[in-house]
Amino acid sequence: MPNSRRQFLRRSAVTAGFLGLSRFSIRTAQAALGEEGLKYGKLLPDPNRIFDLPAGFTYEIIGRAGDFMTDGLRMPGRTDGMGAFPGPGGCTILVRNHELEKDLTYAGPFGLQNELLDKVDTDLIYDPGQKIAPQIGGTTTVVYNPRTREVEKQFLSLAGTCRNCAGGQTPWNSWISCEENVDTAGTPEEPDNKNESSHGWAFEIPASTEMVLTKPQPLEAMGRFNHEAVCIDPRTGIVYLTEDRNDGLLYRFIPNKKEELLAGGKLQFLSIESGVTKAKEDFDTRNWEEDTVGFPLLTLHNTRWVDIDDVESPEDDLRKRGYQMGGTRFARGEGIWFGDGELYFACTNGGAKQWGQIFRYYPSPAEGTPAEAAKPGRIELFLEPNDKAVLHGADNLTIAPWGDIIFCEEGPRHARLQGITPNGAIYPIGRNEYNSKELAGACFSPDGTTLFVNIYEPGITLAVTGPWKV
Repeated sequence: MPNSRRQFLRRSAVTAGFLGLSRFSIRTAQAALGEEGLKYGKLLPDPNRIFDLPAGFTYEIIGRAGDFMTDGLRMPGRTDGMGAFPGPGGCTILVRNHELEKDLTYAGPFGLQNELLDKVDTDLIYDPGQKIAPQIGGTTTVVYNPRTREVEKQFLSLAGTCRNCAGGQTPWNSWISCEENVDTAGTPEEPDNKNESSHGWAFEIPASTEMVLTKPQPLEAMGRFNHEAVCIDPRTGIVYLTEDRNDGLLYRFIPNKKEELLAGGKLQFLSIESGVTKAKEDFDTRNWEEDTVGFPLLTLHNTRWVDIDDVESPEDDLRKRGYQMGGTRFARGEGIWFGDGELYFACTNGGAKQWGQIFRYYPSPAEGTPAEAAKPGRIELFLEPNDKAVLHGADNLTIAPWGDIIFCEEGPRHARLQGITPNGAIYPIGRNEYNSKELAGACFSPDGTTLFVNIYEPGITLAVTGPWKV
């Protein structure tokens, strides 16, 4: 996060802490936003039936799946997580995920029959699939001029990975792209499996305007599992990771060298203590079971982080082993974002009605050191309205420059882009009128003037501008 933005967050209400919807009724909390309880007003129908916005806001389509990019390849579809970085001359460098696998060639960068594959150096494709069935997930980079609202260039920046769902920005201007797939490399006994590499890793891509492919190097020490998203504490360099499984864990990675993730490190999972003293080894935050007490709203719980080994997990059992060791379960961990001294993450299927939850974690002042045992980090369930009119499948999220949480919905139809104010009011920012697919990848330009968001399928990237209010 750029220093200017971090300073802005310190001044914002996010430092005061969100009060959430259990302390104020929705009506009371939204009343602070105006007579209609809307920060920007009602969403107005888009005459082009793509994206509804409030009055005064506009969008530009800056990427559409299938279009030719500057490097001669096709813009891939299934646009998912994104990160925005400062570039030269005031431009924004946008790194964008594509949640694709080898069978979806119609949406891939190499064309329907992979006829454009020869344009790419095979050595820079993580899994070329014997040049028969290459994996077609990865990232594209967009160089966007916010003054002219035009794309200066866009190109493939990571190739040959599988189902790149979300990820996260690093404080040193790179993007971590995560695979939500755990397919293994083929063996002689599996002639139909053309994979040359295993999947389930995170990869680091520099935010660069140079039109080159990143040499793909999996961050193996960060574990092999159904990765979703990551965020990084700029103070410690510790990486926090979500897992998109109904019985997933929350992980953290303590690097051996700050800002050098390839240098290895230690992977741990989170275990929650009941209340502030008594440990409960099998704590379940999902709140699915009606006959249990459940995990309460806005109640702080002490945490401990437990080392886990064999992180390459050839049997895809990392979460199962962690749970047996006292790990806490979450219902499809999705977007995660670090604010000013705390992080937020969404669980898409959490809650009594499985319509979504948002959690908040406060790291220990001694996070990642032996001294944290005396003053551990704390976690709370920040939001679980169990009302799909308020929240329906929270997925990717970000924190606005003024401190509000902004999150994308999965749908199931007319998915919304929504904000949450410090007093717990939820308000709409946009709505997908193009189709019934999810929204993804919300993030702000470094100067805070432009909000980028994706319509996941077929794959449309929007740049939204307007009278943003603090």
